[in-house]
Amino acid sequence: MSHILNIKTAGIPLNQAEKALIMVHGRGGSAQDILSLSQHLNVKDYAVLAPQALNHSWYPFSFIAPVDQNEPWLSSALEMMGETVKAAVDAGIKPENIYFFGFSQGACLTLEFLARNAQKFGGVAAIIGGVIGDKINRENYKGDFAGTPVFLGTSNPDFHVPVERVYATANILREMNAEVTEKVYANFGHSINEEEIELTNSILFK
Repeated sequence: MSHILNIKTAGIPLNQAEKALIMVHGRGGSAQDILSLSQHLNVKDYAVLAPQALNHSWYPFSFIAPVDQNEPWLSSALEMMGETVKAAVDAGIKPENIYFFGFSQGACLTLEFLARNAQKFGGVAAIIGGVIGDKINRENYKGDFAGTPVFLGTSNPDFHVPVERVYATANILREMNAEVTEKVYANFGHSINEEEIELTNSILFK
């Protein structure tokens, strides 16, 4: 089984935009859910794109399960990310004007995709996520973020995402020349808080 390309949109039409924000929902969520969050971000002149996962899940098991257990869903989900970026690029938006916001499973997918395809992007906010796999395969991660700002927000503890993986992800992204800001909230729970939205605005959309 694989995902079917299904991109929901908000903001200004893609063919009229100079900047795009790609928003990636979590397990059990939807493209519409995550798009509604864009109202709280300073993206009034952006096209906003949100791919929809088949059955509301990008891959079946935990992001720290052995990778082959999450196939072929994971490879298909990474392909969807590539297709969503391509939609923006084909509309004339430069990669350095493409931004990303992912939550939970969507944050993991976003970070995995970007670490495999690093270049200068506009910026990245990943709330409660890290790169994917039971072990980190550093050989998968190539490219240079060339100073792309990245905000990683998480709770400690978090039932789904160990804080150690968030720190390990931050270190990998820094090695690849991303400008990483991380913020760990004690016992906040598995959700997005107001300060994370404010930090996303100040780091990415200032």
